[in-house]
Amino acid sequence: MSHDFTLPDEDATAALGAALGRALPARAADVAAHGLVLGLSGDLGAGKTALVRALLRALGIRGPVKSPTFALLEPYALSSLDFYHFDFYRFGSPAEFSSAGFRDLFAPGNVCAVEWPERAGDRLPAPDLVLTFRVMDAGRHVTAAARTERGAAWLQQAIAMMTSPSASMPPTPPAAA
Repeated sequence: MSHDFTLPDEDATAALGAALGRALPARAADVAAHGLVLGLSGDLGAGKTALVRALLRALGIRGPVKSPTFALLEPYALSSLDFYHFDFYRFGSPAEFSSAGFRDLFAPGNVCAVEWPERAGDRLPAPDLVLTFRVMDAGRHVTAAARTERGAAWLQQAIAMMTSPSASMPPTPPAAA
């Protein structure tokens, strides 16, 4: 399953992230049993971290949501699940994924959002959902491709939340200082 999104501005990117975040609790039992991997590809500044920030805000994270570009990993506790936000931009080869010791985090009970997953190559576990960002003159274009049934169910639920007339998209609260 795949779906294309045209995101004219940062608010639209946040709305997609919020929809994915609001759809995640319904997947909690599946994530607890199998884990969930979200791949985020696209150029620098395309909106990958902004989307993850909105996803985490929708899940109740109120503190800072930083880009993991320099730390490589930012962890967040979500009640019974753990959320790991990775950024592999600085990897020079897939071998760096293996030597970083991250493989064990791609496990049942964990959601792993990975920016620049292609830098880890085939050493990275297969993603359930891949979002590919392309910068356009006015905004972004995102292609969402589900690679597993888990990813397809998550994507379908997020799309339903975005398109339902009764679904309100709460604004993303500002980060705490």
